[in-house]
Amino acid sequence: MVTDSIATPRRGLLVGNYCHDVLHRDGRISAETLGGAASFISVILDALSLPFHTVSKVGPDFAYAAATSSHPPLTMPTSRTTLFHAHFGSGNPDRLLNRVISCDPIRPDDLPVQTRFAFGLAVGVGGEILPETLEKMLEICDTVFVDIQGLIRRFGPSDGRVSHVTLNESGFLHLLPRVAFLKASADEASFIDVEEARRWCCVVVTHGKDGCEVFSENGAFRAAPCKAYQVDPTGAGDCFLGGFAAGIVRGLSVPDAALLGNFFGSLAVAQVGPLKLDSNMVQVGKMKEKERGRKKQKEKEEGK
Repeated sequence: MVTDSIATPRRGLLVGNYCHDVLHRDGRISAETLGGAASFISVILDALSLPFHTVSKVGPDFAYAAATSSHPPLTMPTSRTTLFHAHFGSGNPDRLLNRVISCDPIRPDDLPVQTRFAFGLAVGVGGEILPETLEKMLEICDTVFVDIQGLIRRFGPSDGRVSHVTLNESGFLHLLPRVAFLKASADEASFIDVEEARRWCCVVVTHGKDGCEVFSENGAFRAAPCKAYQVDPTGAGDCFLGGFAAGIVRGLSVPDAALLGNFFGSLAVAQVGPLKLDSNMVQVGKMKEKERGRKKQKEKEEGK
C-alpha cells in the first residue's frame, strides 16, 4: 500500500501504529484510551507547529477516528487494531504489559514515495516496524530518531507478555550507524551496549522523575527533570521523544532539546491517555524553546 505526501519545508515523517490501551489497576479496568507512541508524539509536533506525515495502521474496529482526524491512519480491512493491556498494582510501581492483538506491520511500500523528509521518527510499539522499513526511513529522511522499544520488544506466544531481546539480537543493529538519535528507557538501556552504541549515534536514556542522560562519542551529560505529579506513566517516554526531536529540528542544542523533552514528559505523566495540552502549557513549551534558541544564538555571537 502506497501513500503520497506533498513535500513541505522541514516536514517530518512519523511511523508507528496507533493502538487501543486498556489500563488495569489492582485487577480492575481503570481506563481505556487511544495509545501508541505516534498518538502522543503527534500532539507535541502539532503544538510546536512542526508539519509531518503519519504512517500508522489500524483495523476497522479503530475507535478513535475523531481523535486522529488530523493524522488519519491506514485502515486494514482484514486486520484489527493493536490492543495492549497494561497492569498496575498498588504495591508494584512497574507495569506488566501484554499485547493482546497485533495489527499489520508497516512495510517500506507503505511509506510516501518520491518525497524527502527533514526528519523521521520510528516509534513502533507492537513490533510493527520491520528492519527494511527503518532502512527505507533512513533513505528518505535527513535525520532519524528511533525509539528502541520498537526494535527490541518481543511478545509471549500465549499471552502476548512484553519482553525484550538485546539490540544485537534484534535484526536492527546494522542500521545503527545511520540513526541520528536512539532513545531508550532506563530498563530498555540494559538491552543495549550503550558504550558501543554511542560510537555510532547519540543515545538518550530516560530516567523518569530523575530526568535523562545523553551519551555521544564525545561525552555524556545528565539533563535535569521537571517536577510532576504522576498519575499514569504511559506515554511519558513518547512525549519526551516528541519534545526532544522537536527541539533538535528547531535548531536547539542537544542539552536544551533534552530539557524540552523532560518538560513534555513531565506533562504526560500527570494525565491518562494521549497528552492534552491547553494553551498555557503550549505557551510555556514554546517559551522554553525560544529561550533556549536565543541562548544558542547569543553563544554563537559571543564565540565569533
